[in-house]
Amino acid sequence: MKSKAIGCVFVAICSLVAATSALAQMEGDANEKNLPILKPRADVRAAQRVEELSRRNNERQARDAAREEQANARRERRYNETGAGPDHRFHRGDQLPAEYRGRQYVVDDWRGHHLRSPPRGYHWVQNGADYMLVAVATGLIAEVLLNQ
Repeated sequence: MKSKAIGCVFVAICSLVAATSALAQMEGDANEKNLPILKPRADVRAAQRVEELSRRNNERQARDAAREEQANARRERRYNETGAGPDHRFHRGDQLPAEYRGRQYVVDDWRGHHLRSPPRGYHWVQNGADYMLVAVATGLIAEVLLNQ
């Protein structure tokens, strides 16, 4: 009976050793064959967060580059256009210098100059033969009429 018990213990130890070595061999095979190894959820979430931040950063950079390209195209188009004033430097969207905002340049008789009625908060300013519709408060040029 002692020999049976010793035999059973020996068989149990051998099977336990064989099972652990087989398990270690399987884990090594998974790494060698590039099989996916399950990661903890926190690692997966962190990796997803990094990928999402990277994607957003790339999208923002592309959007900024597109805006810069559009701004450059607008600037080039604007400098190719003829502006108002004696040196043609006043364009729509520019701010009229303070020296041209005085009463001597403002057109009060816009009908006599064949201009449309200025909207509230705007007035017509004449510089040579050119007219500009300018915001009273900011001096922002809303419209330019050349050689009227």
